[in-house]
Amino acid sequence: MTKYARTTIVTIEKTQAEIEHTLSRYGADQFIRGWNQDEAVLAFRIQGKAIKIKIALPLWRYERYRWPDPKRPWAHERSEALAHGFWEQERRQRWRALLLIIKAKLEAIEAGISDLESEFLAYTMLPDGRTFGEWAKPQLAEVVTLGRMPQLLPGGGA
Repeated sequence: MTKYARTTIVTIEKTQAEIEHTLSRYGADQFIRGWNQDEAVLAFRIQGKAIKIKIALPLWRYERYRWPDPKRPWAHERSEALAHGFWEQERRQRWRALLLIIKAKLEAIEAGISDLESEFLAYTMLPDGRTFGEWAKPQLAEVVTLGRMPQLLPGGGA
């Protein structure tokens, strides 16, 4: 299956600017972006809700990108420069996919198909800085595994 934007030539910076512009167009009144080696983070405020989205970034490992293209088995091992280009391509693809997700969610809200809470619930920031998704995932795993709801209060009933 082909990845969305697998061959995009749009720079990461242009995609980031497009994300910021899109958020602003749909009513976001605050925006921040940051990154480290492993992930990028976008945070914005819209309709009074703080939203934080993290995306995993591919790590640069020459070994991962140096092998010949399976569609061209006769090709020689890639140079480090060519391998680096494949890594950059994967990074551009992820940013384009993030833009697509954000646009789709905001358009669904605008069209009345959904609402902000439904579309961004997992990304809604809690007072401790975690997102609802980060907080709920371990609990959801427990609920599914045990087949019952957790107690609301220590020592209380379910």
